[in-house]
Amino acid sequence: MDVQNTVIEVFNIFNVVRLFGIAAFAFFLNLFITHFWTKVLMARFRPGKQIERPDTPIFNSLHRKKEGTPTMGGLPIWLTVSLITLFIAAAAFIYDGNWSRLNFLTRSETLLPLGFLILAGLVGMADDMLGVLKRGGFRMAKRLVFFLAVAAVGAWWFYFKLGITTVTVPFLGVFDIGWLYIPYFIFIMTAVAHSMNLTDGLDGLSGGVFLTMFAALAAIAFDQGKIDLAIFLGAIMGALVGFLWFNIYPARFFMGDTGVMALGFTVGVVALLTHTELLLPLIAVIPLIESGSVILQLISKKVRKKKIFPSTPIHHTFEAMGWPETQITMRFWMLNAIGAIIGLLLFLIDSKIPPLR
Repeated sequence: MDVQNTVIEVFNIFNVVRLFGIAAFAFFLNLFITHFWTKVLMARFRPGKQIERPDTPIFNSLHRKKEGTPTMGGLPIWLTVSLITLFIAAAAFIYDGNWSRLNFLTRSETLLPLGFLILAGLVGMADDMLGVLKRGGFRMAKRLVFFLAVAAVGAWWFYFKLGITTVTVPFLGVFDIGWLYIPYFIFIMTAVAHSMNLTDGLDGLSGGVFLTMFAALAAIAFDQGKIDLAIFLGAIMGALVGFLWFNIYPARFFMGDTGVMALGFTVGVVALLTHTELLLPLIAVIPLIESGSVILQLISKKVRKKKIFPSTPIHHTFEAMGWPETQITMRFWMLNAIGAIIGLLLFLIDSKIPPLR
């Protein structure tokens, strides 16, 4: 028994070292790729962000100074994670040995999140490029169509390939919903991606919020024994810290749709893989508040013919009230971290403590 416990302890230590080692490597690789991206590609193509929006005078007055700031800064995030994941997997296939011990690309845990990371990142990059070319990018209706299309691919895979038809409701149990899992999956994925798109509005805001969300999901995956998935999320967190190195106020560039869509869809698919999607209102509390403010604003303008907030998403309201941008960003980071911790605690309580009889 002591030998077995020792083996398990050594195995867990190795995985913790592997997780933090790959996260650290992702941080430094992201710094290198981002330096190249900003110094060479951005200097040549100048993919500047268009700030002006029709019928949003408060937003325009607050953000006019950011006109021309380069976008697509999120591309090095998913590119870094993809390169690390695929390189280690290729080395493990060719050389085996120690590379196999480092490999974390597996069909059951990380293949689908990696696929979504790349696919959504490419779709978002197309949107960013349209904006750079002064063609406005995708309008909201068309963007939602793309969200739904990408989510439908994942729904098909989960339902037909993985055979997943159940929903885990915290403290109540597991419920089989059959074919209804397909629209349920599409709704979750689209809601998360769209909410994160709304959150990406201040220097460093979406990067810090994503970081707290992925940290909670990585802890959940590790606790569930999904070690490869936890390490994959560790790589994302390392790349995100590298991104924030350049994106905190005053930002050198914006994350752009290529980063927001890639990471937003990855959050959704990981939550569904770990059966914790119903904890997302806590783990992603800031995106929930941001999207909620937009929905309430639209309803009020339709029904009452007037606004509730001076400007939405709600972080723009705090800007209009005179809060410094850095203050809003850091407070939103803290609020989402608190929500993520509460979500993680509820998961641990639900999974570790037997129900009262």
